[in-house]
Amino acid sequence: MIDEILALIQNKEFFKLRSTLSEMNAPDIALIFDELPEDSTIKLFRLLPKELAADTFVEMEPDTQEHLISTFSDKELREVLDEMYVDDTVDIIEEMPANVVKRILRQSDPETRGHINKILNYPKDSAGSIMTIEYVNLKADMTVSQAFDRIRATGVDKETIYTCYVTDSNRHLIGITTVKELLLCDPKVTIGDMMETNVIFVDTFEDKENVANLFDKYDFLAMPVVDKETRLVGIITFDDVIDVIQEEHTEDIEKMAAILPSEKPYLKTDIWELFKNRIPWLLLLMLSSTFTGGIISSFENTLSACVILTAFIPMLMGTGGNSGGQSSVTIIRALSLNDVEMKDIFKILRKEAGVALLCGTTLAVVNFAKMMIIDQGAILASGQDPIMVALVVSLTLVVTVVCAKLAGCALPILVKRIGFDPAVMASPFVTTIVDAISLLIYFEIAMSILHF
Repeated sequence: MIDEILALIQNKEFFKLRSTLSEMNAPDIALIFDELPEDSTIKLFRLLPKELAADTFVEMEPDTQEHLISTFSDKELREVLDEMYVDDTVDIIEEMPANVVKRILRQSDPETRGHINKILNYPKDSAGSIMTIEYVNLKADMTVSQAFDRIRATGVDKETIYTCYVTDSNRHLIGITTVKELLLCDPKVTIGDMMETNVIFVDTFEDKENVANLFDKYDFLAMPVVDKETRLVGIITFDDVIDVIQEEHTEDIEKMAAILPSEKPYLKTDIWELFKNRIPWLLLLMLSSTFTGGIISSFENTLSACVILTAFIPMLMGTGGNSGGQSSVTIIRALSLNDVEMKDIFKILRKEAGVALLCGTTLAVVNFAKMMIIDQGAILASGQDPIMVALVVSLTLVVTVVCAKLAGCALPILVKRIGFDPAVMASPFVTTIVDAISLLIYFEIAMSILHF
């Protein structure tokens, strides 16, 4: 498609090019813009119909947007901004350098500029930062017929017209209705008689991740946003919530992999920034492994008396880390979905203890059989009793798996309780803790059974 479009530009077949683009969706056109050479983007953009051009501009990568803005005349920029919703303009402004932001604000009309500045003043992770002020506003004393007149008159500039919000003279949110309900009602019925008064809304300072959870819970298409006095100030639509969910999931995955979150796509992130995002946790985890080395050193006499024990350390540490990682990831996900809370910790511990005993026992039985069949010769060569050594390793497996799963489920809950993101307690961090615990358990059991 890119080669075809470049050929059309080169051959100056602009009518055919415009016709081809007009039949495409804005996100697909935006992908083409992001792959085109910079000197071709402005030519292509000017061929797009006005509304499609604005929709496409919103979907582009920030680098492409910045380049186009630098080539726009003031008139072109103003036309694009006029076709965009305020929340989309805010999203673009947040990605632009200061000089571009100033130009965007300068080309916006005073009313829009005021709305933009107001949204930009809300905390970055708040509901206010992702809301739009373009919504359908109705009054309780309107008839259904009058409501439709208002929707027809103002709906063209609104982000959604399906859900309509009912406010009083002071903009207090008092009800909600939908176009479907309006269509099914008698035209003479007043909005106040048919509206839903049990309205679910969020405050402007509500965390946007909580807003996303409410959308998921209630299957909303849009949600009203109110200020401290319950005055309607905007709405949040599902397309913005999808972006929030994607961002939060990406952030959680990065934290669970011991990486500092990045707001840029991978290919747009340079090597230095990737290094800065990864090295802090790597340093912390490396230094924390000093405890593991210290434990091994403190049991040097035990290892020298039974060198064969060293061969099973990697398996024990790996199994413990994997067991703890399973529990921590499960609980972190449950916390993000609000399936579990701090008050459920004892239920969780009991459940994980049961799972750990079953897993640990199964692993121990299989390991004992494996050691008697495969490792017996090596153990005999070291001068030790294969049954006793297999018993030490198998018992260690049971205790290690139990401790690992209990730590893996408890730590994320406790971390969230003190106000941190539970994702930081995912596999890498839990593995480091469990490694030290498994070694202590291993050597203590070995000394007790083998009498070193």
